[in-house]
Amino acid sequence: MSRLTKLAEANPWRQNPWFESVAEAQRRAQKRLPKSVYMALVAGSEAGVTIDDNTAAFSELQPKPHVIGAKADRTMETTVMGQPISMPVMISPTGVQAVTPDGEVDVARAAAARGTAMGLSSFASKPIEEVVAANPQTFFQVYWLGGKEKVLERLERAKAAGACGVILTTDWSFSMGRDWGSPEIPEKLDVKSMVKLAPEIAVRPKWAMQWAKDVVENKRFPDLTTPNLVGQGELGPTFFGAYGEWMGTPPATWDDIAWVVQNYDGPVMLKGITRVDDARKAVDAGVAAISVSNHGGNNLDATPASIRCLAPIVDAVGDRVEVLMDGGVRRGSDVAKALALGARAVMIGRAYLWGLGANGQAGVENVLDVLRSGLDSSLIGLSKSSIAELNRDDYVIPDDFMRHLGA
Repeated sequence: MSRLTKLAEANPWRQNPWFESVAEAQRRAQKRLPKSVYMALVAGSEAGVTIDDNTAAFSELQPKPHVIGAKADRTMETTVMGQPISMPVMISPTGVQAVTPDGEVDVARAAAARGTAMGLSSFASKPIEEVVAANPQTFFQVYWLGGKEKVLERLERAKAAGACGVILTTDWSFSMGRDWGSPEIPEKLDVKSMVKLAPEIAVRPKWAMQWAKDVVENKRFPDLTTPNLVGQGELGPTFFGAYGEWMGTPPATWDDIAWVVQNYDGPVMLKGITRVDDARKAVDAGVAAISVSNHGGNNLDATPASIRCLAPIVDAVGDRVEVLMDGGVRRGSDVAKALALGARAVMIGRAYLWGLGANGQAGVENVLDVLRSGLDSSLIGLSKSSIAELNRDDYVIPDDFMRHLGA
């Protein structure tokens, strides 16, 4: 009897807490979260053209399945920047995950429970020390914010906290305009903001009770500041204050990227690459890995889907640096397609946030299980015994699918 069947038989009158797809996680998150919170999870730049292409592009890659010859034993283990993970899916850093009171700590615990790595944003709502304690395989994301002195302070804090590497992100966000409007995001969940958001919160009683319980237990209103942008124990700026500082910092140069590599005692991934020439410059700067990414559609809108840019970059630098991909991954079959085009692993963002919104830590674990199961199905259908065997010959790839940017 499957876990799903046991859960259903145990309580047939209630909605099964376990879900079978990322799409269902999204539906449940939308039903459970206040509108503003949910909209913050789906928002992207301008018309959302890139968001749509990120997901739709995967459907253009058609598998060539076998009907006989499936392998009885299949392995999915790999490594990312020296860290062994149970499957080629890791958590991408996203800012202020105050979807649940424990936010990033819930996500870190879920990733650890499923044997994979955590990416923690500089704009996170929980300090890096708490997150590393929940998952020692935590990569800390650094923005070029505040200049070299401030960046160095964050690098040193990440190292002292036990982070296993750094994800350097330079591509967010060049456009603030959204055709569907920006959600109302308070800077602190205090009485004033609760009153202002009361109409939204009133129709989401379970979510409200979860936060009310946390307020009673901790005897304080949780804030939405960014503790990882200051010294340990200091009060960080608000999310929007930190964003303003980032927008006011002169953009990083390739020399700055090399400087980060030289001044961090550990591996560095550069996230946000879509062009072949930029990928080559990243290798020259000394990074250990790159992630082919358009920041989940929060960069310049109409930028091509990440999966379209992946193979040309792998062909150019894949023999010299680890190449990951993020953007639009919603199914295990998407993971298989990215690996077939040359990715070492993928990073997920909205998918696990919807799991967090739907059912907290268990919801994130659920999403990771869904992706693992879907990847395993692809290995079965393509008669592979290992993810290392996936290749481009396993899929029908349209002639106009790739985007050779900067080639």
